[in-house]
Formats: sequence, C-alpha cells, structure tokens
Amino acid sequence: MKKVMLIITLVSISLTSCVSKKKFALLETKNKEIQELLNTATVKLNVCLSEKEALTGQVDYLKQNNSELISSSKELTVLTAKNSENLEKSLESLKEKDLKINRLQDALTKKDSVTLALVTSLKREVGIDDPDININVEKGVVMISIADNLLFKSGSYEVSDRAKEVLAKVAKVVNSKPDFECMVESHTDNLPIKNAVLLDNWDLSVKRATSIVRVLQTDLGVNPKQLIPAGRSSYIPLVTNDTPANRAKNRRTRIIIMPKIDQFYDMIEKEMKNFEKK
Repeated sequence: MKKVMLIITLVSISLTSCVSKKKFALLETKNKEIQELLNTATVKLNVCLSEKEALTGQVDYLKQNNSELISSSKELTVLTAKNSENLEKSLESLKEKDLKINRLQDALTKKDSVTLALVTSLKREVGIDDPDININVEKGVVMISIADNLLFKSGSYEVSDRAKEVLAKVAKVVNSKPDFECMVESHTDNLPIKNAVLLDNWDLSVKRATSIVRVLQTDLGVNPKQLIPAGRSSYIPLVTNDTPANRAKNRRTRIIIMPKIDQFYDMIEKEMKNFEKK
C-alpha cells in the first residue's frame, strides 16, 4: 500500500510539473507579446511626446505671432483712425482755404469793378485826347500820368495854370471817392540840379509832389487825409536818359488813385469773419 501511495504521489507530482511548464511557456509567450506591445506603445508614446513638443512649440509661436498680430492690428487701427482723422482735417482745411480764396477773389473782383468804374469816370472827366495825359490801371490801381511840361516849367516846382485845369478834373473824381487815397508821385530825369532853393533831384521831386498836393487841397477842396506826396527823384526812369526826348518822358508826375489799404484789408477781414460764422 505504501508503494502504491508512493507511486500515486510521484505520478501526481509528475503531472503537476508538466502542467506548470505548459502554463509557464504560455505565460512566457504572453509576456513576450505584452513586452512587444509595451515596446511598441513606448515607441509610439515617445513619437507622440516628440510631436507634442514640436506642436507645443508651434502653438507657442502661433500664440506669440497671434498676439503680435493683434497688437499690430490695434496699432494699425489707431494709425488708420488717426490718418483718417488727419485726412478729414486736411480736407476741411482745404475746403476752408478754398472758401477763403473764393471770398478773397470776390473781394478783389469788387475792387476791380470799382477800379474799372473809376477809370471810366476819369477818362470821361479828364479826357484821353491829350498826349501829355495817360490814364491806365497798373497793379490794381488807377494811374494818371501827366507829362512834366504840362505841370511845371523847367527846374521849377510851381504848378502851371494849365495843370490846374487838369488837376481840377482829377479832384472832382477824388472828391467823389472819399474812401480812396490819392498819391502824387513826382519823377525827374537824371540831370543834376542845384541852386539856392533846390539841393538835388530828390528835393525837386518832393517839392513838385507837395506843390500839387497843396493845389488839390487848398484850391480844389480835396480832403488832405486822402493825399500822399511822394518824391521819386530820377531812380525809376521809363526809358534811358540818353536823349532830350527820353529825359522829357522820364520827367513826369503820376497821380495814383487807390482804395485805402486799411479799408481794403478790413473788407477782406469782414469777408473772412462772415465765412467763419457760416
């Protein structure tokens, strides 16, 4: 019996040992598969981690770039707004300047109209048939040029009777324009002059201008506030002083009739103020 039990025990041990080896082999196979799967998963994980790191860098770059773009966009928006505002201001300024220019042109047109009417009046009063009298418009003012031989004797500053007839016609027009000024501008030739009364051509031209101013004021009733005497000596000749005929042309007196400068600017300023109110 003991031998049988021993045999049974040995068979049982033997059978148990055989089952463990099969399971072990199976487990080892499973282990290898799992290890391979683990290795594959580890490789994939490492790849994913690498890709994640790369993507994280890209995301950071994109975030930074996006932030910069947003900042640039805000700055661009501000700049665009400022540029738009500046453009609008520039356009408004141009409009204002255009309106001011138009106002100024209107004022100048009015002045030119008055000047033209004045020329017509003077030509009608004084006449244009006399070759020693010339009436024209220069630089927006009316100029009456009277030859020296009609006004004075040679080297004299005493106004002739014939000149007083012409000056009476000029005075009539000046008196009808109390808001105008009348400048008497005397010119000589370049021949030197000096005597007990006159020092030089400056002296002669000034005395001739003041002589005509006195006639206009005292004899013809022109308001002295409108009168301006001016001696120009020989320094603004019409032609060269190389012949007696040319020197005679240069000896002349110009009577310049013009709106008072301050009144003219007042007129412009008034137009500007009217524009600003609008």
